[in-house]
Amino acid sequence: MTLEQQKKQFEEEGYLIVEDVLSDVALKTCENEIRRLHEVTAEFEATQDPALKHFQREPYAKDEEQDGLPVLRKIEQTRDFSDVFKDLAAHPNLISVIQNLIGDDLLLFRSTLMLKPAFHGSAHAFHQDSAYWPMDPPSLVTVSIALTESTSENGCIQVIPGSHKWGMQEWGLIAQDTEKAEANRDDIDTSGAIEAPLKAGSVVMFHSLTVHGSGPNKSPDPRHTALYAYFPPTVKLVARGNASTSRSFPVVSGLSGTESLTMESVVLA
Repeated sequence: MTLEQQKKQFEEEGYLIVEDVLSDVALKTCENEIRRLHEVTAEFEATQDPALKHFQREPYAKDEEQDGLPVLRKIEQTRDFSDVFKDLAAHPNLISVIQNLIGDDLLLFRSTLMLKPAFHGSAHAFHQDSAYWPMDPPSLVTVSIALTESTSENGCIQVIPGSHKWGMQEWGLIAQDTEKAEANRDDIDTSGAIEAPLKAGSVVMFHSLTVHGSGPNKSPDPRHTALYAYFPPTVKLVARGNASTSRSFPVVSGLSGTESLTMESVVLA
């Protein structure tokens, strides 16, 4: 698929699959780092480190540990705890595609690991990412990198093509103790949802208004995913309520090589 074809599909369908972005060597490095981060979690729990707030246990797990390590749902702000995942956000195979979609200047909104553990990983209800993010216009790109094979059995991502054109909707709790991806609303038609299975090292990118979800992990192996969200500097930070705040975002590319950009929040009329 040419860059022009990739951009056309993303704009029309709201998602794009790019295969073989990461090498086997890079995948092995990521898996070793994920194990180290589980060990870090155990250390933080033992010492009640304040950073523990970024490490979330799987809420519906029947066991507290697997292989002697905590059963985790996700780790937020991974770039603060891991050089491996900090560098992965700027991987040239990713950045070239994202720049084609939204421009050369890229800021990083989110850096997360989603860790659907074997037999435990909870379902994610259908939702739009932008419904939870204080950014305007809601036109970020979410990148989901399969660090392990992503299949129907282990809860691969599902998307509703074209749903980024529905406009912003309201959604409820994302993590669900259900047998499949469901919507928290009766008025949302999810019959058009399609699965996006991925080989390890491949990527699905989607617009932050694209409705997506995933089923639970019913397999004996974990499903590991690196999640990043990117946006151009034309997107603004929105104030919650009437209180103006500021926030710094890492610069991934462009902006004359600046390391970060601090944004003052705006109050929408």
